Amino acid sequence: MSLVETDWLDQNLNDVKIIDCSWHMPQTKRVGFEEYKKVHIPNAIFFDLDKNSKKNTSLPHMLVEKTDWEEIVSKMGIKNDDKIIIYDNSDVISSCRCWFNFIYFGHNSEMVHVLNGGLKKWIKEKRKITEDLKKIEISEYKGSENKELIKNMIMIDQNIDTQEFKVIDARSRERFEGKIPEPRKGLRSGNIKNSWCLPFNECLNDDKTFKNKKDLQMIFDAYIKNSQETEIVFSCGSGVTACVLALAYSLINDKYRPCIYDGSWAEYGKI
Repeated sequence: MSLVETDWLDQNLNDVKIIDCSWHMPQTKRVGFEEYKKVHIPNAIFFDLDKNSKKNTSLPHMLVEKTDWEEIVSKMGIKNDDKIIIYDNSDVISSCRCWFNFIYFGHNSEMVHVLNGGLKKWIKEKRKITEDLKKIEISEYKGSENKELIKNMIMIDQNIDTQEFKVIDARSRERFEGKIPEPRKGLRSGNIKNSWCLPFNECLNDDKTFKNKKDLQMIFDAYIKNSQETEIVFSCGSGVTACVLALAYSLINDKYRPCIYDGSWAEYGKI
């Protein structure tokens, strides 16, 4: 199971590595790291989604090279055999992107989990929070890339005709249908031909917890007919909310390994 509940984490705070991966859309004018310094779950380490993405590209949140990932995770003090719990305080459930990154770079998927409901649910339940920063002992993390979990633009274009996999877009229907402009400059409106739209929020409850398996099954069945398919690729604006859908789908299909179009509309929609 890709999710853990707040009760479980509360009882295992000292037995896992905890990551705060709060990231916010630029227009919110919220800064994840500044919020983390004021309040976070005890022992949590901050993961900066922007800083820990590929630098020599204009595209946001692209995966780094393996050696860079090893350095990033080693500086966080995480070891290859650590059980990892990732949470966020974001409306776009950015923890799922960090979850995907760890799986892509070879961490045992059964050892990487997202906290259902994130920091908001944790605080609402009046669980312990702190502003103390955890002292980190640098590790020697080693990664291995699962390159089959990523699609590039060439693969996406070829698939328009071959339809070897289904592309599902996590953006809102208004953005997918081109009825409103994209929030990022330099992008046209619209979608990838022959793709489907499933706004990521449809998989979430009002409190940003994931819907139950029965509801998720109904949601995905409306798009994928057979929700035991594994040839599914998720896309979005910049590779963040695509991972929300990937995690949601993994909850009802235990054979599915998360696969995303890393460039997403930030690449495909360039004018």
